[in-house]
Amino acid sequence: MSHIVVNQNKPRVVVIGAGIGGLTAAALLAHRGYSVLILDQAIVPGGCASTFKRQGFTFDVGATQVAGLEPGGIHHRIFSELEIDLPDATPCDPACAVFLPGENTPINVWRDPEKWREERQQQFPGSEPFWQLMATLFNASWEFQGRDPVLPPRNLWDLGQLIQAVRPNTLITAPFTLSTVGDALRWFGLGNDHRLRTFLDLQLKLYSQVSAEETALLYAATALSVSQLPQGLYHLQGSMQVLSDRLVQALERDGGKLLMRHTVEQIKVENGQATAVVIRNQKTGEVWTEAADHIVANVTVQNLVQLLGEKAPIGYKRRVEKLPLPSGAFVVYLGVDASAIPDDCPPHLQFMYDADGVIGENNSLFVSVSHAGDGRAPTGKATIIASSFVDAQQWWRTEDYQGLKQQYTQDAIAKLAQYFYLKPETIVYQEAATPRTFAYYTGRDRGIVGGIGQRIPTFGPFGFANRTPVQALWLVGDSTHPGEGTAGVSYSALTVVRQIQAQY
Repeated sequence: MSHIVVNQNKPRVVVIGAGIGGLTAAALLAHRGYSVLILDQAIVPGGCASTFKRQGFTFDVGATQVAGLEPGGIHHRIFSELEIDLPDATPCDPACAVFLPGENTPINVWRDPEKWREERQQQFPGSEPFWQLMATLFNASWEFQGRDPVLPPRNLWDLGQLIQAVRPNTLITAPFTLSTVGDALRWFGLGNDHRLRTFLDLQLKLYSQVSAEETALLYAATALSVSQLPQGLYHLQGSMQVLSDRLVQALERDGGKLLMRHTVEQIKVENGQATAVVIRNQKTGEVWTEAADHIVANVTVQNLVQLLGEKAPIGYKRRVEKLPLPSGAFVVYLGVDASAIPDDCPPHLQFMYDADGVIGENNSLFVSVSHAGDGRAPTGKATIIASSFVDAQQWWRTEDYQGLKQQYTQDAIAKLAQYFYLKPETIVYQEAATPRTFAYYTGRDRGIVGGIGQRIPTFGPFGFANRTPVQALWLVGDSTHPGEGTAGVSYSALTVVRQIQAQY
């Protein structure tokens, strides 16, 4: 028996997972007149873009920056439709300051395109033809994406949306569909430019989850160009949580319902169609089945296969099983005295170290730093969040989990102390998260983060579709196209909303 009051005149949608993708889909569907229930096993909504508070400090769990707030950007479009205000934000300029091994002067990824062109010409002499190709591909791809294509298409309606988005300049990108960044570097005689390749590896790992050698060129063109005007990256006032909070407010205003601390244990399938979910209330242990006309899953593809169990289509299951193992993340959260932060410290930094420590797969740290008045720290204090990609499996196999966690924490703080003034007297609070932590709090399989690596076989036209092989079951989030970051998962949500609406 359903425990939720349902308006039987509206199609019923159940959304699994209150990450940004799930919240966006739920809020848009409720606004467009659907009866919506969203369920999440965590304490607060937001998934990997949520927040936690300790001793007056506010820490962003995973995502620390936002794209798509500019007019025409995906968040701007969605918030406009929902008639809610965009959160206050400051542009990230530089978007990132990248420190290569043994270097004390950063490569600044400037917001101003001309300033960034001058920077890269100075840093990487002879590389401009490569960057010009990236700009050409980005401009064509961005215009194409702005016309809301459905990739990869899975039926005639999807194909129609894709065809409508194509223009003559879109075809510029076609010859490069099967090329990687590594290929492009070799075309321009830059294959052995170790410094440029190291920089690209660092930047692309943040977005594509894989190295420049493996990253699909068309995906990289967007990832490497979105930091510049008229697009750009933003640092939210308060915390990343404000994004989730406003989507929840819109959802509830329009009659949708959000239940936290509720775990979806199974997706029911009858005759190839998703029909219901089995829900467990974590507080009471009560279990019930909730029927739905559509089910939107804001989960990893690995989690989706688990939820389907024996009903998972065999080809889909095999494809998921064959995916290269995604990365996990190790994150250190520091609350510090403001004196620990150098003057004019940019909001985001990336450090790569000589390979003498235990940190991460590529011995690097991505660092986000709060600034005075941004709502993340008490007066005279600041937050430092440093993350590194790690082998998720290692954290489940180890016999000394606490020892490994302590080793990684000490190593990360020692590395950070080469730039920040970190002493016992300047560190007010510290905490660390591992793949086990992310698995516990977000429910993501093995605590993996960041979505599917954007290699040729899994990006864009070859990626996982929003439309799954199970009828009335939809996938949103970072396993889908475009999928990466808050802007990508929001776009995947908008696509699913349009696909569902096209059926009515």
